[in-house]
Amino acid sequence: MNDRTLIKNARVFDSLRGVLTERATIVVEAGVIVGVEMTAVPEVDATVIDVGGRVVLPGLIDCHVHVNAVHHDVWQLSMQPPSLITAQAKHVLEGMLMRGFTTVRDAAGADYGIQLAVERGYLRGPRLFIAGAPLTQTGGHADIRPRGVKEFICTCAGIGLFPALADGVPEVRRAVREQLRNGSNQIKIMAGGGVASPTDPIDGTQYSLDEITAACEEARAANTYVMAHAYSPQSITRAVQCGVRTIEHGNLLDEATAKVMKEEGAYLVPTLATYFVLGDEGVRLGWSAEMLKKLDRVKDAGQLAVAIAKAHGIPIAFGTDLLGAMHPHQPIEWRLRAPVQTPVEILQSATSVAARVLQQEGKLGVIATGAHADLLVVEDDPTQDATLLCDPATQISAIMKAGQWEKRLQAA
Repeated sequence: MNDRTLIKNARVFDSLRGVLTERATIVVEAGVIVGVEMTAVPEVDATVIDVGGRVVLPGLIDCHVHVNAVHHDVWQLSMQPPSLITAQAKHVLEGMLMRGFTTVRDAAGADYGIQLAVERGYLRGPRLFIAGAPLTQTGGHADIRPRGVKEFICTCAGIGLFPALADGVPEVRRAVREQLRNGSNQIKIMAGGGVASPTDPIDGTQYSLDEITAACEEARAANTYVMAHAYSPQSITRAVQCGVRTIEHGNLLDEATAKVMKEEGAYLVPTLATYFVLGDEGVRLGWSAEMLKKLDRVKDAGQLAVAIAKAHGIPIAFGTDLLGAMHPHQPIEWRLRAPVQTPVEILQSATSVAARVLQQEGKLGVIATGAHADLLVVEDDPTQDATLLCDPATQISAIMKAGQWEKRLQAA
């Protein structure tokens, strides 16, 4: 079997410059791109795929997912054995891959075992960058205990769906070190209130400055970084000034806070899809009146936050943050970004910008020599209209991950 593949007559999306090349040949060997050639390439001892002038994108990256969130209610998930959750996550992973996402950053839930299962081929899905269990203070966003409940129930679902509850600098340091020991690629903290949590206000701040700083120090010591759940200007400002690298959601971002984010070199990872879907699903899912009120406050603010971040030159990555039955709505993020970002900007958010978030520049999110051979063959031109990717079954004709075809181009 030839280990050399030539993908010829490709209009290659240069995600760094935001342009399409003329027809090129992408040379793949051993799962890696070894050349992007504008001249003829010898076809001897190679598998040749002629894509007929179609656009070829780098594999897409979603920077905020929860692959083990196979149900919207984390409390109910706590009562399921991890083996059952992993079995259900199989469909979540496969769905993401078939929507063109060859890499995802799991924002709490997936553990080292599921990451390794994907790497070794036991599960079919995108490569995973995991955060393990999210760090939260007592009563913080990930503290899902209802009012009046003192303890978490006994559960065997110890796969990151429950938080690492840590109060005070020593506990925070220990919790970060524990996540790193268990294989986390990045650290997730809850720096402010949330929508889907029972006891915290959406505009509240969480963790002291010393605690946030300690988490960031521990992450940097391990050559990684902290991602922080935060909505309000105050929670965002505190987080980035303490060293947090990526702000997740950030719906209530304002002009003054955007300036601070820019000064600190922070990234924004909006997740517009989850609020759009929950706007329709929240009542059906049994959300409380308090949770629905918080949802109303943030769901229409996300696009404005993206526009503000864009105006201040903050790098914006692609995220969705869907749970349970909402996972198939992942592509709607393309449409929700369209009013405030150009098609190229949205594509870059899911390729080159996302690769920088993952600290994988040159390896992911680009079609270039030395990068992983993660490639999508697209029927029409998403640089003119990124919403085409809302219909991946029709628009994405072929998917390659690490040099292997996950979906093959059909003969004309």
